[in-house]
Amino acid sequence: MTGAGRYAPSPSGDLHFGNLRTAVVAWLLARHTGREFLLRVEDIDTQRSSEESAQRQIEDLRTLGLTFDGEILHQSDRFPAYAEALDRLPTYECYCSRKEIQEASRAPHAVPGSYPGTCRDLTEGEREGRRQALAEQGRVPAVRLWADVAEFTVHDRWLGTYTGEVDDFVLQRGGQEPGWAYNLAVVVDDGFQGVDQVVRGEDLLASAPRQAYLASLLGIEIPEYGHVPLVLNAEGRRLAKRDGAVTLREMLLDAPVDAVVAHLAASLGYPGMTTVGELLEQWDPESLSRQAYVWGS
Repeated sequence: MTGAGRYAPSPSGDLHFGNLRTAVVAWLLARHTGREFLLRVEDIDTQRSSEESAQRQIEDLRTLGLTFDGEILHQSDRFPAYAEALDRLPTYECYCSRKEIQEASRAPHAVPGSYPGTCRDLTEGEREGRRQALAEQGRVPAVRLWADVAEFTVHDRWLGTYTGEVDDFVLQRGGQEPGWAYNLAVVVDDGFQGVDQVVRGEDLLASAPRQAYLASLLGIEIPEYGHVPLVLNAEGRRLAKRDGAVTLREMLLDAPVDAVVAHLAASLGYPGMTTVGELLEQWDPESLSRQAYVWGS
């Protein structure tokens, strides 16, 4: 088997148990299917990302015993590649504020959460006026994909066929701090790195059709997706740092690393395993529960 899987955290803080669990599943599936396993630092949000955080995350993953192939890619080094990809896509400028988009999405027949195409059919004169108005505020327009489909279908290893909405989503953010959008960056980088297996949290499932459609426009192979159920707190909300000692570094203050690995393995249905190598020998991808794991259970 050729190809690669990957784990691609954003370096904005230490990884918590839910992040670590997803990383372990991504590593297990890549190794189980004979793929390389890559680590990518998704630091396109330069305001929230830091190299210190990235290094801490890398150290934590290695502490668990996860191994990576090739060089670690930083998205902050890839901006020229995103610009080249943007030039190959059908796009238009968007001058809408968040408030305007929210108001438009509440209109009759609008799809909640999707962009209604407000700026798609503006005349050049209208565009120039809106562009000038933003410039006077020290802002620049966003750039959106001109999508010619309303939905797209992907394959998920555990969920099967999934069809989701595709709208004119943002490829380059506007405002006072313009930057590259996540959906564009991950597609371009997955293609560049030869990633054909994407394992990540179930909260990102809705983005898969958009990313797969974008890949098809760029001539990039659409990966097989695998979306992992989230780790929830006792109240049924997504696990967060406010839920106590949930990061690896916090957990290691009270327990050795093999105990943390044992907790991760038990959360995947394999109690008694204390190394990821041992877990890999026993792990069956089809055993992954589709139910969320409750922290502390």
